[in-house]
Amino acid sequence: MTVLGVDIGTSSGKGVLVDADGTVLATAVRPHEVQRPRPGHVEMDATVWWDEFASIARELTRQGPPVTAVGVSGMGPCVALTDAADTPLRPAILYGVDTRATEQIARLTAELGRDAVLERCGSLPSTQAVGPKIAWVAEHEPELAARARRLYMPSSYLVRRLTGAYVLDHHSASQSVPLYDSLAQDWYGPWAERVAPGIELPPLRWPGEAAGHVTAEAAAATGLPAGIPVTTGTVDAWSEALSVGATDTGDLMLMYGSTMFLINTVADRPLVPELWSTVGALPGTRSLAGGMATSGVITDWLRQLFGSPDHGALLAEAEASGVGARGLLMLPYFAGERTPVADPDARGVIAGLTVSHTRGDLYRAALEATAFGVRHNVEAMRAAGADIRRVVAVGGGTRGGLWTRIVSDVTGLEQEIRTVTVGACYGAAFLAAGTVGAPAIDAWNPVRDRVTPDAGRRLAYDERYALYRRLYPATRDITHALTVPADALAAR
Repeated sequence: MTVLGVDIGTSSGKGVLVDADGTVLATAVRPHEVQRPRPGHVEMDATVWWDEFASIARELTRQGPPVTAVGVSGMGPCVALTDAADTPLRPAILYGVDTRATEQIARLTAELGRDAVLERCGSLPSTQAVGPKIAWVAEHEPELAARARRLYMPSSYLVRRLTGAYVLDHHSASQSVPLYDSLAQDWYGPWAERVAPGIELPPLRWPGEAAGHVTAEAAAATGLPAGIPVTTGTVDAWSEALSVGATDTGDLMLMYGSTMFLINTVADRPLVPELWSTVGALPGTRSLAGGMATSGVITDWLRQLFGSPDHGALLAEAEASGVGARGLLMLPYFAGERTPVADPDARGVIAGLTVSHTRGDLYRAALEATAFGVRHNVEAMRAAGADIRRVVAVGGGTRGGLWTRIVSDVTGLEQEIRTVTVGACYGAAFLAAGTVGAPAIDAWNPVRDRVTPDAGRRLAYDERYALYRRLYPATRDITHALTVPADALAAR
């Protein structure tokens, strides 16, 4: 058995070829950039998702034995609208990093009722939700919206191109507030018709279920054998959780990527306006989730400003900077913030700057800021009744050691790191393996390291965290005023 897993993320598409015992035989990466046509708008052409998948598949199928199953995942929830012939009508609107639909969020919440939406859907309309973004298209691009017939996300779009099947997984649907009833675990017709009229919502399946089989046309484009099964797939963060076995009640996954994501597997269905209560990736499971709008995006941005030095050099300089980044404190809200702040107009702040600060200090401040954001989310989860028993870290940010160590010191949480940390594409491969066998993730991907918090550094960070929590309310009015577009200012 050899399986292919592909994930379409925010900054790249990644693929892995994996054998029956979980060994990664080959990897492939296709970097890409999202489109930012206006402030708050973050988009990507859906055709790029398929082009990257086909390119990755062709590369990896040349490097190993024949593939027997395919798994997919991708960033989400996204809004990719197509006509009846599956032709994309506009670039896909991405997940919570796209903050355009603030007016639609407020309107839908008021019209449908805040408490009613929370009870039925598990989460409120937010920048993360699908419904307000569909409503934005209807209001701002009505001619296009009138032609829309289908709704896709990266994983479901790849499934369509590979198999011809039009399906979506339950977890992705549960982030499509207010279209999905998380109690009944099905589309909620009255609200779906109100928010997305004319759109044929896809049949729902679980991420590990086979959605269909590779068609002859897709086989010719990708090099994959025709007739092999393709899983339904899911959102990348939940695929990441599967890749490291963070699926038992009490498990918390920390995803170190372009954004920071937290998923706590819960026994019940907590309804917390500041967080997201969703259906899990596995049947019978539920999640309490949080997500920061930026994390690795900030460090990549800083690295570009510094002239793209070696990652290792920046990490060494950040390590030398020490706890507190020599007096710097950063708010990581460089693209607004998702949970628990829920403020699309929040902005990044760097406090304490002097002419003596170095790039290592700034880089350290960014790592510490994301750690403070993780602690803020963890505290919100615990306040909602979450029982966090085990923390598993995954993603590119786990390499190098400094970032995970700072997070453990700030939060006081021990983190478990598995042997394979490539994340969502590996989780997609694991789901694919389930369609042709019955692998166990602990055998596939055993624990290789644990990151333990240091008591002394934790005390120092407690003081910094208290300042961090004060910085947002102290600067909120100013940063909100600064979000006024330049053309609006010129018109005054």
